[in-house]
Amino acid sequence: MELSQIIPHIEALIFASEKPLTNMDLTELLNNALGFIDDRASIEQIEAGVAGIQEKYSSEFYAFELKQSGGGWQFLTKKEYHKTVAQLNGDKFLKRLSIAALETLAIIAYKQPITKSEIESIRGVNCDYAVQKLLEKDLVIIAGRNELAVGKPLIYATSKSFMDYFGINTTADLPKISEVLMEELIQATIVHPVIEVAENEVATEVVENIVNENVVAATEMVEDASLVINIENSESALPQNNEADQSTPDISPEQEEIKE
Repeated sequence: MELSQIIPHIEALIFASEKPLTNMDLTELLNNALGFIDDRASIEQIEAGVAGIQEKYSSEFYAFELKQSGGGWQFLTKKEYHKTVAQLNGDKFLKRLSIAALETLAIIAYKQPITKSEIESIRGVNCDYAVQKLLEKDLVIIAGRNELAVGKPLIYATSKSFMDYFGINTTADLPKISEVLMEELIQATIVHPVIEVAENEVATEVVENIVNENVVAATEMVEDASLVINIENSESALPQNNEADQSTPDISPEQEEIKE
């Protein structure tokens, strides 16, 4: 098949689909629709067609673009038009997750599959309500049961809606924890030779604590490091007394007499 014949069909399929479509989905749907036997579209042709569509809609003349999100291809409005599109949906764009829900979602995203008791052991508080809200919003799913644990508890994982919502294709696209912590440490300090050495040592220990699932210790270390650095910066800003300031001022003979 000619590429010029394939591209309009790919556009139509992606536009009409309610879910993201992969290259394999597009290949199967296109061949089923056109009914070709000998001249079937190949996966390479689909990939070339998708690349052509991406280039076409990347132009500033279009308010939407073709992006790979949620595990497949979708037509999405460009971020410059977010406020305009938000007028159509009202409060839907204004509803945000609570801090507790965000913390729970982050733990599930990085530790999935994970049980509720494991989430609570990391957060240190009950998370029944947060997990329930995440399930209602279809950001997490019940992925099965832990057959090896006592009572065979439910295990949770992120959903395709989660990837679609955050604009990623797999959990491998999530930012690395070590990178986020290093950015926070760098932003909270100023350049100083002694402090830089301390930062590197703290950052190494923080990452080790994260890897060992000791989130509380890692958080305390970040806070302590910021406090120490702030104190050092404050001390360096204080005026230094020199020897001249500390010496006894000269007293005239008249002042000596008055003093006696």
